Amino acid sequence: MPLAANPFSNDAFGAVALTAAINILPNRYGKLEGLNLMPSKPVRLRQIAIEERNGVLSLLPTATVGSPGTTGKRGKRKIRSFMIPHIPHDDVVLPEEVAGIRAFGSEGELSALSDVLSQHLQSMRDKHAITLEHLRMGALKGEILDADGSVIYNLFDEFEISPKTINFELDDPATDVKTKCLELKRYLEDNLRGEFMTGVSVLVSPEFFDALTGHAKVEKAYERWQQGEALRADMRSGFTFAGVTFEEYRGQATDPEGTVRRFIAESEGHAFPTGTSQTFCTYFAPADFNESVNTMGQPLYAKQEPRKFERGTDLHTQSNPLPMCHRPGVLVKLTAN
Repeated sequence: MPLAANPFSNDAFGAVALTAAINILPNRYGKLEGLNLMPSKPVRLRQIAIEERNGVLSLLPTATVGSPGTTGKRGKRKIRSFMIPHIPHDDVVLPEEVAGIRAFGSEGELSALSDVLSQHLQSMRDKHAITLEHLRMGALKGEILDADGSVIYNLFDEFEISPKTINFELDDPATDVKTKCLELKRYLEDNLRGEFMTGVSVLVSPEFFDALTGHAKVEKAYERWQQGEALRADMRSGFTFAGVTFEEYRGQATDPEGTVRRFIAESEGHAFPTGTSQTFCTYFAPADFNESVNTMGQPLYAKQEPRKFERGTDLHTQSNPLPMCHRPGVLVKLTAN
């Protein structure tokens, strides 16, 4: 085999194999991924259309046997179109990284090259993962943001819904926090619009969590919650009060300018229903490769090609995700004061 041959020309490093490999690698970021709140939904096109149908619900009267039934009423329908964002990311494998494993014809060499590739792909996957977490958190807040903080989609504007904010007034020791929780639950129940839920969760900033658990009307309940096995656990992972589960969320990432952005602002929280069937999802469109046209989208794609003059191998990865909340009316912002 000539020395100039590219070791990555083996089929084991083709687009299909690399794409499979990067999707198998562990996801080391993503609280929302762990909650499975926004499950993946692959689509064939980069543009999606979401249909909203305001169903009409009414009581059905009794009638004698054999009499005609009441006629169903059709709800009004609206179609909204969304373009799925395209997120590419590139890297390079330099010749020095594969030095000493240039001889062909052995399984060991392929294994060594795979290790080099896996290190690069894992790093690239981690960046895509934290980016997806950022997008999903935006969908959970009703405002999907780009890496620089610019707005991709404001779901409240798109669905013509006024955002809801509930001030928990945690700086006032006389505040009835239980009543605030019931107000939140009733609002979500009223805005499910034909959907169902099994619970209510709130991801909150550390400041909100501390103010909540230290509040005079909550402190005793929090102490009881900590008894027994819970005493040895990190209670920031979930504290349920009046049927609402509060969980501290510390997600953050560095934007292209080097600024660290918190996913939840200081002294704020964001509430949402859990156990829904159609409210949340993440659409994934196919990559802009010849071989992926008209195929169902995958979470991540990877491809490689030799650099000019064989001075390394370029790696290209991309993801085409759009996290979506189909009912922004169930997204509620909480403030501590």
